[in-house]
Amino acid sequence: MRRRYVVGAVLFFLIAYLMVPALMVNAADDKPLIFDEANLLSPEERNELNAMANEYGAERETDFMILTVDRVENDDYETWTENFYDAYAPGYDRRHGNTVILTIVMSARDGSRNVHLEGYYKAEKYLDAGRLTKIRSKITPDLSSGNYKQAFEKYIKTAHRYMGFEPDVNPDNIIFNLWFQLGAAAAIGAIAVGVMAYRSGGRVTVNSRTYEDASTSGILNQEDRYIRTTVTKQKIERNTSSGSGGGGGGGVSSGGHSHSSSSGKF
Repeated sequence: MRRRYVVGAVLFFLIAYLMVPALMVNAADDKPLIFDEANLLSPEERNELNAMANEYGAERETDFMILTVDRVENDDYETWTENFYDAYAPGYDRRHGNTVILTIVMSARDGSRNVHLEGYYKAEKYLDAGRLTKIRSKITPDLSSGNYKQAFEKYIKTAHRYMGFEPDVNPDNIIFNLWFQLGAAAAIGAIAVGVMAYRSGGRVTVNSRTYEDASTSGILNQEDRYIRTTVTKQKIERNTSSGSGGGGGGGVSSGGHSHSSSSGKF
């Protein structure tokens, strides 16, 4: 028995020894996806986020990128992001491929700080302007508080989750919430058990007609009176604001690459 434990321990350490170089190679092979020119992150935070972006991006076959910069020319951060995509040519499996980019501009001429997102190819389809605006709304509080690493993690995780839903579906619908699904399943189960328990006690066969004499029963009189119908019309105002002081849309880069987009301030 003791010999068996020794052999098992040797095999375990041998496998671990062989796996460590492979893990180190994979970490070293991670493509650079975090470009923090504004120095919002520590080196350790950049490495953690880069590894996370590579891991989550592989599952959606999309590059999840983060760009931070102090200032861009003419405050045109959308064109600046488009030019980056054209020049750097990111993409999960090819140049100019599936990519979503989060751009942070720390200093505009009016003193504001701006957040901008763009989705290309698969990301344009699965992260349209509406979904990008949702992501932007979720990360803006952390950006405003200076919690940049937390905001960037939330961006990666939310973009990854949203790409798991078909287009034109609201990924934040409560029916997709795990706790809601568990609660609904428990409620349905409780109702089913209650119905079975009720029926197991026997059925009541006596009703209102059991002792009724049909020969002497009937309707004595019936009268319907129509008075009038009133219809009131009221205009419903539509809320056209997109929140966070910005909005969503899309465009085409100078290199001819179509994308979805969403912009705002924080």
